[in-house]
Amino acid sequence: MNTLNRRVSIRLVFLFLFIAALLFIPAGTFDYWEAWTFFAVYIASTLALILYLVKNDPQLLQRRMRGGAGAEKRPTQRTIMRLARAGFMGLIVVPALDHRFGWSHMPPAVALAGDVLIVLGTLIIFFVFKENTVSSATIELAPDQKVIATGPYALVRHPMYDGGLILLAGMPIALGSWWGLLVIVVVLPAPIWRLLDEENFLAKNLAGYPEYQKKVQYRLVPFVW
Repeated sequence: MNTLNRRVSIRLVFLFLFIAALLFIPAGTFDYWEAWTFFAVYIASTLALILYLVKNDPQLLQRRMRGGAGAEKRPTQRTIMRLARAGFMGLIVVPALDHRFGWSHMPPAVALAGDVLIVLGTLIIFFVFKENTVSSATIELAPDQKVIATGPYALVRHPMYDGGLILLAGMPIALGSWWGLLVIVVVLPAPIWRLLDEENFLAKNLAGYPEYQKKVQYRLVPFVW
């Protein structure tokens, strides 16, 4: 096992253990089928994406691993990433507490639809990675970076955010919590703030990006915004 694969394996183990703790400690029980289903779907989706990158684009995988608040160069982005991390945790903890105290009751079919959203969000991220091999987890420019205007980038300027937001929206639903959806309202300003800041950075520093903005008018949702 090479160094990159070892680092990825260690990070994935810690990530999955961390998510398991966020799920089952607040829930106070292992009798929580929505959590087990979500956990299985999330693990399978994440592993499939990582295995694709390990085999086909290890350099992209290495760039994506340099993410988080500590990797950002500007204070604004460090703040945004801390808010995003807190929001991600909230999307798991609030539904777990909801399950423990019975705040809301969601039909099983709706919860399973949340798992479908998680898979869909991961699939969109996969197509983004396939199209944009210089995608970074931080807002920066790679030495050979060019404007990508094909694939999902022909529809919206930030398809990665689409995939991520769909995945995040699916989490509280998959965990059977109506109250968890309120966390989305709290979390949403962070990725929007990051997106707008990223656009400003790219317009100033990436050749051809202002022209791309004119060609592809919508940031996230075609015909809306």
